[in-house]
Amino acid sequence: MILILGGTTEGRAAVRVAEEGNAPYYYSTKSEGQEIALTNGSRISGALDAEAMEAFCRQKNIRLLVDAAHPFAEELHRTVARVASRLAVPVVRYERKYLPRDPQITWCDTYEEAIERMETLGVDRLLALTGVQTIRRLAPFWQKHPCWFRILDREESVSLALGQGFPAENLITAPPSEAPDALIRLLRPDALLTKESGESGYFYEKIKAAGAAGIPVFAVKRPALPDSFLRVYGPDGLRKAIERLAPGFFRLRSGYTTGACATAAAKAALRALLTRREQRESALTLPGGEEITLPVVATVFGEAVAGTVPFAACTVIKDAGDDPDVTHGRAIVASVRLQERQKADEPFVIFKGGEGVGIVTLPGLGLEVGAPAINATPRRMIEVGLQEVLAAEKGGYSPDTCRVEVTVSVPGGREIALRTFNPKLGITGGISIIGTSGIVRPFSSEAFIASIRKEIEVAAANGAGHLVINSGAKSERFLKGLYPELPPQAFVHYGNFIGETLRIAASTAIRQVTMGIMIGKAVKLAEGFLDTHSKKVTVNREFLKDIARRAGYPPAITEAINEITLARELWNLFPFPEGNRFFSSLAERCLFHCTPLLPGKKFTLLLIDEEGNIRERQDSLPG
Repeated sequence: MILILGGTTEGRAAVRVAEEGNAPYYYSTKSEGQEIALTNGSRISGALDAEAMEAFCRQKNIRLLVDAAHPFAEELHRTVARVASRLAVPVVRYERKYLPRDPQITWCDTYEEAIERMETLGVDRLLALTGVQTIRRLAPFWQKHPCWFRILDREESVSLALGQGFPAENLITAPPSEAPDALIRLLRPDALLTKESGESGYFYEKIKAAGAAGIPVFAVKRPALPDSFLRVYGPDGLRKAIERLAPGFFRLRSGYTTGACATAAAKAALRALLTRREQRESALTLPGGEEITLPVVATVFGEAVAGTVPFAACTVIKDAGDDPDVTHGRAIVASVRLQERQKADEPFVIFKGGEGVGIVTLPGLGLEVGAPAINATPRRMIEVGLQEVLAAEKGGYSPDTCRVEVTVSVPGGREIALRTFNPKLGITGGISIIGTSGIVRPFSSEAFIASIRKEIEVAAANGAGHLVINSGAKSERFLKGLYPELPPQAFVHYGNFIGETLRIAASTAIRQVTMGIMIGKAVKLAEGFLDTHSKKVTVNREFLKDIARRAGYPPAITEAINEITLARELWNLFPFPEGNRFFSSLAERCLFHCTPLLPGKKFTLLLIDEEGNIRERQDSLPG
């Protein structure tokens, strides 16, 4: 069981992650002010001291604590650390995003230091954006100077402020997300006081407003967290931490794309080259802005030989989680060489494909023909990551004056690529380095749809005028026999995503689309379900009985539908040729739901049986 300590934006995000697990958990907040919907979780409210939290954790068998509370909830952080130590359970800290500290800001370790610094610098009128809980600590300042506090528009917050003697006329109620520009113009303070609350605490919007008004900022630094806390910086990092520390909470484990692994390996290799030190881990920023860290299993150094420069190579092992990915467990190796830029217009990074990385031979992938199959997002991730390494190591190198040659290799990639779509996409000799998010979701529908889009784009880019979509390998085999003249790129699997596939095809210049469909998916599509996954829709016998009745079949036949367990049994219930009326009606309904998704294109629907026979054909001409 998991206990999440929240009440914040990060708490909401942690709940969204926990809800993916379909397992029970608890969500704790100090007050009941935060509205949040829980499906699998149970809400508890009220401050917990160490004794109460320990008793609760023992009673509910809590095996993992997730601290997603406010960074300035110091007492809660200490309580969590004490309870975790007593019970020997791990703590994951869902941390906020913080930028490097701006030297133009006056940074203070405590509120007491802030008061001292403001007094020394002659601050008189102050706008405080530090929250109602800090009014008492700042009393020595506001009791002597004009001071305004912005607090939440809650009865309990106003009561707390007034109870501490703060003048009501100097209280301003507003949400923390509201930029203080108007307040600064109205009040004309000498300075703004805030606390380092990070990105989700709107810290940087406050700093920007003060800068625009030309007033100084005093900021109280966020308190240090216990060293025992495992820090994560977003939902993907939290999910991976829960998967490792609370096994079984999620039915399936997530993983990382080859692009994320190649980025981590490339960053580690450049760092190794600059420092001459073996690397054990490598941090990278995902396209969504979250920072994660991957382990590095090997570092190799190569000295300069005749005509070459030194290099370093690092290896990251691909973890695809529970996704059926052929690259799971494979070594992703990145080797880097660093050279001075010879020409001003040379790119900062030169990408090369090593062993097991495919070469692009057809247009339509967004990559130059002849280039290594390293997709656009991984290329950007690697380039940004290498810039970060140069900036951090301060070795005198700059992206403006040097160039990095990156060679990505996947030993064994040539063989496993034969089990992917790469041959159909015109990628030869290995796998692709891919990934738009850096994260592999188990059996990800997004990834499947992305692969459909890429296949159709390749077909269109290579001049295909006729696209044949099918549910899988079996129906594709039948259809290839029907259209032997079409190239392999013209055949695309839609899996369960009929609607998405048709919409993608509609966005291309392809003029004709043929869809092969087998009876199991046809009975769902006929009812209007454009995603036919069994988790979302099952065979509706009443719907099928209605089709049979409308097609003129007697009650004895229609009622027999109640006895079927598999859709394929309909072939026996409505034998050919007598069954043509039933299957013709079924196919007509499928056509009815598909045709609007392909405006201006010729569309053909083929109903196929298990032996590959075309049992029904329906055509829709361009409108």
